[in-house]
Amino acid sequence: MGKSFLARVPFPVKLGVPVASGLLAAACGSAAATSAGSAPASGGPSNVSTTGTVIESHAGSGGAFLTDGSGRAVYLWAKDGMNMSACSGACASTWPPVMANGHVTASGGAKAADLGTISRSGGKQVTYDGHALYYFAGDSGPGQTSGQGSDSFGAKWWLVAPAGTQITAADSATGASASTAPAAGAGSSSSSGTSWG
Repeated sequence: MGKSFLARVPFPVKLGVPVASGLLAAACGSAAATSAGSAPASGGPSNVSTTGTVIESHAGSGGAFLTDGSGRAVYLWAKDGMNMSACSGACASTWPPVMANGHVTASGGAKAADLGTISRSGGKQVTYDGHALYYFAGDSGPGQTSGQGSDSFGAKWWLVAPAGTQITAADSATGASASTAPAAGAGSSSSSGTSWG
């Protein structure tokens, strides 16, 4: 029956089916690639978006804190006002702003609704719950939190909790429990870095 059916199918139809199938597969692959490229990264730091800046969270001994998509810790500065940055010049060299590269997305425990940007020299700086975000030049890579509690440039630098509050407890590899605080408070001025393994 298979051969008799194929014998009755006109040649242009026989030729058109593989071509149409190829075009359909190409279109579906293109749509999947576009969708995957615009989706927020999920999972660990190896899932960094190539189309924008990702803010996600990682567990630390002082509580979960925000990182970029590669696992590098981000900080807030107690001297900044809401949706503004007072850090420039030498401050911005030691505490480089987290700049928006394309679309800014949230992953893990970070909340997309809390993400934003502010204008500054050189482009747009990423904010979270109104706090301008920064890296610390002294962190050598993912999992390092050596800027935690620093008081350089006249005010404290804190890791940021997924709730948008500052974490005033030290972060270390010990796994000790600590809490977050919405206002500046006493906290350890140093911490040892951890690694995401």
